Amino acid sequence: MPSRRTVLAAATLLPLAGGARPASAALKTAPKTAPKTAQDYYDRAAKLAGDDPVLKALVKALSPGLQMPAVQPVKPFKIFDDVAVVGTTFVQATALLTSKGVVLIDAMGSPDDAKKIIVPGLRDVGVNPAHIKYVVAAHGHDDHFGGAQYLADTYGARVMMHKADWDLIAAERPEHAPKRDLEISDGQKLTLGDTTIVFHHTPGHTPGTVSPIFPVRWKGRRHTAILWGGTNPPATTEAKRTNLTSVREAAVTMRRAGVDVELNNHGGADYGLTRIEQLRAGATKNPFIIGPARTQRFMKVMETMLRGRILQDQ
Repeated sequence: MPSRRTVLAAATLLPLAGGARPASAALKTAPKTAPKTAQDYYDRAAKLAGDDPVLKALVKALSPGLQMPAVQPVKPFKIFDDVAVVGTTFVQATALLTSKGVVLIDAMGSPDDAKKIIVPGLRDVGVNPAHIKYVVAAHGHDDHFGGAQYLADTYGARVMMHKADWDLIAAERPEHAPKRDLEISDGQKLTLGDTTIVFHHTPGHTPGTVSPIFPVRWKGRRHTAILWGGTNPPATTEAKRTNLTSVREAAVTMRRAGVDVELNNHGGADYGLTRIEQLRAGATKNPFIIGPARTQRFMKVMETMLRGRILQDQ
Protein backbone atom coordinates (compact mmCIF):
# COMPACT_ATOMS: atom_id res chain seq x y z
CA MET A 1 0.00 0.00 0.00
CA PRO A 2 1.51 3.41 -0.92
CA SER A 3 2.39 5.81 1.89
CA ARG A 4 0.55 9.07 2.41
CA ARG A 5 3.57 11.01 1.15
CA THR A 6 3.61 8.88 -2.02
CA VAL A 7 -0.06 9.58 -2.57
CA LEU A 8 0.50 13.30 -1.96
CA ALA A 9 3.43 13.40 -4.34
CA ALA A 10 1.27 11.90 -7.08
CA ALA A 11 -1.75 14.07 -6.35
CA THR A 12 -2.90 16.68 -8.84
CA LEU A 13 -5.24 19.62 -8.39
CA LEU A 14 -8.83 18.51 -8.06
CA PRO A 15 -11.25 19.90 -10.67
CA LEU A 16 -13.23 22.82 -9.37
CA ALA A 17 -16.86 21.79 -9.11
CA GLY A 18 -19.22 24.60 -8.33
CA GLY A 19 -16.50 27.14 -7.54
CA ALA A 20 -16.12 30.70 -8.69
CA ARG A 21 -16.17 30.91 -12.50
CA PRO A 22 -13.21 33.28 -12.95
CA ALA A 23 -10.93 31.02 -10.88
CA SER A 24 -12.15 27.98 -12.83
CA ALA A 25 -11.27 29.66 -16.08
CA ALA A 26 -7.86 30.51 -14.67
CA LEU A 27 -7.24 26.85 -13.88
CA LYS A 28 -7.82 25.84 -17.49
CA THR A 29 -5.16 28.28 -18.63
CA ALA A 30 -2.60 27.34 -15.95
CA PRO A 31 0.80 26.62 -17.47
CA LYS A 32 1.56 22.95 -18.04
CA THR A 33 5.33 23.28 -17.83
CA ALA A 34 6.98 22.97 -14.43
CA PRO A 35 7.84 26.35 -12.85
CA LYS A 36 11.55 27.15 -12.96
CA THR A 37 11.72 30.25 -10.79
CA ALA A 38 10.04 31.55 -7.66
CA GLN A 39 8.19 34.11 -9.76
CA ASP A 40 6.86 31.29 -11.95
CA TYR A 41 5.25 29.82 -8.83
CA TYR A 42 3.86 33.19 -7.76
CA ASP A 43 2.41 33.71 -11.23
CA ARG A 44 0.87 30.26 -11.19
CA ALA A 45 -0.69 30.94 -7.78
CA ALA A 46 -2.15 34.20 -9.11
CA LYS A 47 -3.67 32.34 -12.05
CA LEU A 48 -5.14 29.74 -9.72
CA ALA A 49 -6.63 32.55 -7.64
CA GLY A 50 -8.20 34.27 -10.65
CA ASP A 51 -10.64 36.95 -9.51
CA ASP A 52 -11.52 35.17 -6.26
CA PRO A 53 -10.94 37.83 -3.56
CA VAL A 54 -10.25 35.24 -0.85
CA LEU A 55 -7.52 33.57 -2.90
CA LYS A 56 -6.10 36.86 -4.16
CA ALA A 57 -5.73 38.01 -0.54
CA LEU A 58 -3.87 34.78 0.25
CA VAL A 59 -1.45 35.31 -2.64
CA LYS A 60 -0.73 38.81 -1.36
CA ALA A 61 -0.31 37.61 2.23
CA LEU A 62 2.21 34.95 1.21
CA SER A 63 4.21 37.19 -1.13
CA PRO A 64 7.72 38.24 -0.04
CA GLY A 65 8.09 41.62 1.61
CA LEU A 66 4.49 41.99 2.76
CA GLN A 67 3.98 45.19 4.75
CA MET A 68 1.41 44.98 7.52
CA PRO A 69 -1.11 47.84 7.68
CA ALA A 70 -1.63 49.95 10.77
CA VAL A 71 -3.55 48.17 13.52
CA GLN A 72 -7.15 49.27 13.95
CA PRO A 73 -9.94 47.90 16.16
CA VAL A 74 -12.50 45.56 14.63
CA LYS A 75 -16.03 45.69 15.94
CA PRO A 76 -16.93 42.22 17.25
CA PHE A 77 -19.37 40.17 15.24
CA LYS A 78 -20.99 36.74 15.14
CA ILE A 79 -19.98 35.31 11.77
CA PHE A 80 -22.01 32.13 12.35
CA ASP A 81 -24.84 31.23 14.69
CA ASP A 82 -22.22 29.77 17.03
CA VAL A 83 -18.99 31.60 16.16
CA ALA A 84 -17.96 35.12 17.19
CA VAL A 85 -14.84 37.05 16.21
CA VAL A 86 -13.20 39.77 18.30
CA GLY A 87 -9.89 41.55 17.86
CA THR A 88 -8.08 44.04 15.66
CA THR A 89 -7.19 44.29 11.99
CA PHE A 90 -3.92 42.51 12.81
CA VAL A 91 -5.07 39.49 14.83
CA GLN A 92 -8.37 38.05 15.95
CA ALA A 93 -9.68 35.64 18.56
CA THR A 94 -12.44 33.24 17.52
CA ALA A 95 -15.06 32.11 20.04
CA LEU A 96 -16.84 28.80 19.45
CA LEU A 97 -20.14 28.98 21.30
CA THR A 98 -21.26 25.57 22.51
CA SER A 99 -24.18 24.43 24.67
CA LYS A 100 -21.82 24.08 27.65
CA GLY A 101 -19.56 27.10 27.26
CA VAL A 102 -17.01 28.80 25.04
CA VAL A 103 -13.85 27.52 23.38
CA LEU A 104 -11.72 30.54 22.52
CA ILE A 105 -9.19 30.01 19.75
CA ASP A 106 -6.32 32.44 20.37
CA ALA A 107 -6.07 35.16 22.98
CA MET A 108 -4.35 38.07 21.23
CA GLY A 109 -1.15 39.70 22.49
CA SER A 110 -1.39 40.66 26.15
CA PRO A 111 -3.50 40.64 29.31
CA ASP A 112 -4.53 44.17 28.33
CA ASP A 113 -5.84 42.86 24.99
CA ALA A 114 -7.86 40.23 26.83
CA LYS A 115 -9.22 42.73 29.32
CA LYS A 116 -9.97 45.57 26.91
CA ILE A 117 -10.77 43.78 23.63
CA ILE A 118 -11.72 40.14 24.13
CA VAL A 119 -13.86 40.42 27.26
CA PRO A 120 -15.94 43.49 26.24
CA GLY A 121 -16.06 42.22 22.66
CA LEU A 122 -17.66 38.97 23.72
CA ARG A 123 -20.14 40.86 25.88
CA ASP A 124 -21.03 43.07 22.91
CA VAL A 125 -22.21 40.00 20.97
CA GLY A 126 -24.12 38.57 23.92
CA VAL A 127 -21.49 36.11 25.16
CA ASN A 128 -20.58 35.94 28.84
CA PRO A 129 -16.76 35.72 29.07
CA ALA A 130 -17.16 33.79 32.32
CA HIS A 131 -18.34 30.90 30.12
CA ILE A 132 -14.90 30.51 28.52
CA LYS A 133 -13.86 26.95 29.38
CA TYR A 134 -10.81 26.56 27.12
CA VAL A 135 -8.36 28.94 25.48
CA VAL A 136 -6.60 27.30 22.54
CA ALA A 137 -3.38 28.90 21.32
CA ALA A 138 -3.17 27.94 17.65
CA HIS A 139 0.57 28.49 17.86
CA GLY A 140 3.24 29.72 20.22
CA HIS A 141 3.62 33.36 19.19
CA ASP A 142 2.71 36.05 21.67
CA ASP A 143 -0.01 37.59 19.51
CA HIS A 144 -1.95 34.35 19.99
CA PHE A 145 -1.33 33.46 23.65
CA GLY A 146 -0.75 36.87 25.27
CA GLY A 147 -4.15 37.14 26.94
CA ALA A 148 -4.52 33.46 27.83
CA GLN A 149 -3.24 33.61 31.41
CA TYR A 150 -5.49 36.56 32.21
CA LEU A 151 -8.50 34.55 31.02
CA ALA A 152 -7.33 31.51 32.97
CA ASP A 153 -6.82 33.54 36.15
CA THR A 154 -10.06 35.50 35.79
CA TYR A 155 -12.48 32.82 34.60
CA GLY A 156 -10.79 29.52 35.35
CA ALA A 157 -10.30 28.65 31.67
CA ARG A 158 -7.84 25.88 30.76
CA VAL A 159 -5.10 26.81 28.29
CA MET A 160 -4.29 24.42 25.45
CA MET A 161 -1.29 24.36 23.11
CA HIS A 162 0.67 21.73 21.22
CA LYS A 163 3.56 20.26 23.19
CA ALA A 164 6.12 21.55 20.67
CA ASP A 165 4.99 25.14 21.24
CA TRP A 166 4.77 24.75 25.00
CA ASP A 167 8.41 23.71 24.69
CA LEU A 168 9.08 26.69 22.39
CA ILE A 169 7.80 29.28 24.84
CA ALA A 170 9.51 27.51 27.74
CA ALA A 171 12.80 27.96 25.88
CA GLU A 172 12.18 31.51 24.67
CA ARG A 173 10.43 32.77 27.86
CA PRO A 174 8.40 35.52 26.11
CA GLU A 175 6.45 38.13 28.00
CA HIS A 176 2.88 37.14 28.91
CA ALA A 177 3.48 33.43 28.30
CA PRO A 178 0.79 31.36 30.02
CA LYS A 179 1.61 28.72 32.62
CA ARG A 180 2.01 25.32 31.01
CA ASP A 181 -1.34 23.56 31.06
CA LEU A 182 -3.00 21.16 28.60
CA GLU A 183 -1.10 19.67 25.67
CA ILE A 184 -2.68 19.18 22.25
CA SER A 185 -1.75 16.15 20.14
CA ASP A 186 -2.41 15.49 16.46
CA GLY A 187 -5.94 14.20 15.89
CA GLN A 188 -7.01 14.95 19.46
CA LYS A 189 -10.69 15.68 19.99
CA LEU A 190 -12.15 18.18 22.42
CA THR A 191 -15.87 17.92 23.11
CA LEU A 192 -17.70 20.68 24.95
CA GLY A 193 -21.45 20.42 25.00
CA ASP A 194 -22.77 19.82 21.49
CA THR A 195 -19.48 20.64 19.73
CA THR A 196 -16.49 18.42 18.99
CA ILE A 197 -13.29 20.02 17.75
CA VAL A 198 -10.56 17.96 16.09
CA PHE A 199 -7.05 19.38 16.37
CA HIS A 200 -4.67 18.78 13.49
CA HIS A 201 -0.95 19.39 13.92
CA THR A 202 0.18 21.58 11.01
CA PRO A 203 3.78 22.52 11.84
CA GLY A 204 5.74 25.03 9.85
CA HIS A 205 4.77 28.50 10.99
CA THR A 206 5.90 27.19 14.39
CA PRO A 207 6.78 23.63 15.40
CA GLY A 208 3.48 23.25 17.24
CA THR A 209 0.98 25.06 15.03
CA VAL A 210 -2.46 23.44 15.12
CA SER A 211 -5.39 23.93 12.75
CA PRO A 212 -8.70 22.83 14.28
CA ILE A 213 -11.65 21.46 12.30
CA PHE A 214 -15.08 21.92 13.87
CA PRO A 215 -18.78 22.19 13.04
CA VAL A 216 -20.46 25.58 12.63
CA ARG A 217 -24.04 26.56 11.93
CA TRP A 218 -25.40 29.27 9.68
CA LYS A 219 -29.13 29.94 9.99
CA GLY A 220 -29.43 26.55 11.63
CA ARG A 221 -27.65 24.64 8.88
CA ARG A 222 -24.49 22.70 9.71
CA HIS A 223 -21.18 23.29 7.94
CA THR A 224 -17.61 22.17 8.63
CA ALA A 225 -14.88 24.74 9.23
CA ILE A 226 -11.12 24.80 9.49
CA LEU A 227 -9.23 27.61 11.17
CA TRP A 228 -5.74 27.66 9.68
CA GLY A 229 -3.42 28.12 12.64
CA GLY A 230 -0.38 29.81 11.09
CA THR A 231 -0.22 31.43 7.66
CA ASN A 232 2.97 33.47 7.35
CA PRO A 233 5.85 31.35 5.97
CA PRO A 234 8.60 30.65 8.52
CA ALA A 235 12.09 32.01 8.13
CA THR A 236 14.16 28.91 7.40
CA THR A 237 13.95 26.77 4.29
CA GLU A 238 13.66 23.62 6.40
CA ALA A 239 10.65 25.04 8.25
CA LYS A 240 9.10 26.12 4.95
CA ARG A 241 9.41 22.54 3.70
CA THR A 242 7.71 21.33 6.87
CA ASN A 243 5.01 23.92 6.27
CA LEU A 244 4.55 22.70 2.70
CA THR A 245 4.08 19.12 3.87
CA SER A 246 1.52 20.30 6.42
CA VAL A 247 -0.45 22.16 3.75
CA ARG A 248 -0.54 19.14 1.44
CA GLU A 249 -1.53 16.73 4.19
CA ALA A 250 -4.15 19.15 5.55
CA ALA A 251 -5.76 19.42 2.11
CA VAL A 252 -6.33 15.66 2.16
CA THR A 253 -7.74 15.82 5.69
CA MET A 254 -10.03 18.70 4.75
CA ARG A 255 -11.37 16.87 1.71
CA ARG A 256 -12.16 13.81 3.79
CA ALA A 257 -13.84 15.92 6.47
CA GLY A 258 -15.94 17.84 3.95
CA VAL A 259 -14.59 21.23 5.01
CA ASP A 260 -16.54 24.01 3.31
CA VAL A 261 -15.70 26.95 5.61
CA GLU A 262 -12.27 28.61 5.78
CA LEU A 263 -11.27 30.79 8.74
CA ASN A 264 -8.03 32.43 9.79
CA ASN A 265 -6.68 34.12 12.92
CA HIS A 266 -5.23 36.90 10.75
CA GLY A 267 -8.23 38.07 8.79
CA GLY A 268 -6.15 40.28 6.54
CA ALA A 269 -4.57 37.16 5.04
CA ASP A 270 -7.75 35.64 3.63
CA TYR A 271 -10.14 38.55 3.01
CA GLY A 272 -11.68 37.68 6.35
CA LEU A 273 -11.93 41.24 7.62
CA THR A 274 -13.85 42.26 4.51
CA ARG A 275 -16.09 39.21 4.79
CA ILE A 276 -16.97 40.21 8.36
CA GLU A 277 -18.02 43.64 7.13
CA GLN A 278 -20.08 42.06 4.33
CA LEU A 279 -22.01 40.11 6.96
CA ARG A 280 -22.34 43.18 9.15
CA ALA A 281 -23.81 45.02 6.17
CA GLY A 282 -26.49 42.35 5.82
CA ALA A 283 -25.15 39.83 3.32
CA THR A 284 -27.68 37.01 3.01
CA LYS A 285 -25.10 34.45 1.91
CA ASN A 286 -22.30 33.81 4.35
CA PRO A 287 -19.02 34.62 2.54
CA PHE A 288 -17.06 32.33 4.86
CA ILE A 289 -18.89 29.35 3.38
CA ILE A 290 -16.75 28.91 0.30
CA GLY A 291 -17.50 25.26 -0.45
CA PRO A 292 -15.25 22.18 -0.60
CA ALA A 293 -13.81 23.01 -4.03
CA ARG A 294 -12.70 26.51 -3.05
CA THR A 295 -11.22 25.29 0.24
CA GLN A 296 -9.15 22.84 -1.80
CA ARG A 297 -8.13 25.62 -4.16
CA PHE A 298 -7.21 27.76 -1.14
CA MET A 299 -4.80 25.06 -0.02
CA LYS A 300 -3.41 24.66 -3.55
CA VAL A 301 -2.70 28.39 -3.74
CA MET A 302 -0.95 28.20 -0.38
CA GLU A 303 1.07 25.22 -1.54
CA THR A 304 2.09 26.96 -4.76
CA MET A 305 3.16 30.14 -2.97
CA LEU A 306 5.19 28.12 -0.47
CA ARG A 307 6.96 26.33 -3.31
CA GLY A 308 7.92 29.74 -4.66
CA ARG A 309 9.18 30.92 -1.30
CA ILE A 310 11.28 27.76 -0.91
CA LEU A 311 12.78 28.23 -4.37
CA GLN A 312 13.48 31.88 -3.63
CA ASP A 313 15.56 30.76 -0.63
CA GLN A 314 17.94 28.84 -2.89
